[in-house]
Amino acid sequence: MRILWRLGLVALVLGAALAAATAFELRRPGPVLEAPVTIGVAQGDRLGAVAQDLTDRGVLRYAVPLVVWARLTGQDRGIHYGEFTISTRQTPLELLARLTGKPDPPHPVTIPEGLAVHEVVTLLANAGFGSEESFLCLLDDAEFLDSASLPAAGPEGYLFPDTYAFPSSTSPEFILRTMIHRFQEVSGAEFARRATRLELSEHEAVTLASLVEEETAVPDERRLVAAVFVNRLRRGMPLQSDPTVLYGRKDGSRKITRADLRRHSSHNTYTMSGLPPTPIANPGRAALEAAVDPAPVDYLYFVARGDGSHQFSTTLAAHNAAVSKYIKRRLKAEARPRGRS
Repeated sequence: MRILWRLGLVALVLGAALAAATAFELRRPGPVLEAPVTIGVAQGDRLGAVAQDLTDRGVLRYAVPLVVWARLTGQDRGIHYGEFTISTRQTPLELLARLTGKPDPPHPVTIPEGLAVHEVVTLLANAGFGSEESFLCLLDDAEFLDSASLPAAGPEGYLFPDTYAFPSSTSPEFILRTMIHRFQEVSGAEFARRATRLELSEHEAVTLASLVEEETAVPDERRLVAAVFVNRLRRGMPLQSDPTVLYGRKDGSRKITRADLRRHSSHNTYTMSGLPPTPIANPGRAALEAAVDPAPVDYLYFVARGDGSHQFSTTLAAHNAAVSKYIKRRLKAEARPRGRS
């Protein structure tokens, strides 16, 4: 009986000592920081892993006191996802308050309409969200595409252009899934239903939207451009869209020659019938809506006026006349003497 009593007393003393040591450590400032340290907390991260990261980065002396206290007080479930910059030495209690408070403001990144996937990836990498390789490896992964409900042909057309805000520590996978989810939100089930009415699959409608996006930036012309392509598809006419000739160019040149128009490629709609096998860019909301709601017109042709807008025609004769008119106007403008700068 005395042995049990003594063991209990020892346990009590040890427990009190441990509690005292823990209380001391919780209020003991961490190591002096030579420079600010930014900690990234991803969704689903466990407090133990975050505390260990703080320890490894020299912000926290020991991970255990913080973790134990957080679990005893239920604060381990209140850790926020985001980025936290620690610039001064702090106690574990102060760090816990920081982690359960508001994270640092996320970093915004704007993806313009009409960029191809490789251009989106370059933009994201330049914004500091990871290497181009880290994004491309995911986008080339058939399992990732399938899990994101994307076609096996690839992600082109499905990275929705918008302004996003992420902590710089956000994983490439989370960023890509966010952009794909945004596309699915914007297109929705109605997009697929309207595509069906035009005898197009959802993927074909997205491809058509990418052509509309690339052909014109004039809001009032989008439904007209969509109508031209839909009318041509119904008649079995080649789409003859210049941006499809440019797709996949490595040098980024926008110049098109007659030889380019005759050159066979997977996306050249001058040498192939129907739509390209994949979109040629990532279209925005307006182009997506226009693709499944083309204007009720009989136009089969359009030509650039030279001011960003287009002249639309129903017959080849009218189109040829418009082409001649605007080519002559362009040649005159190029031949006009320019003032000295």
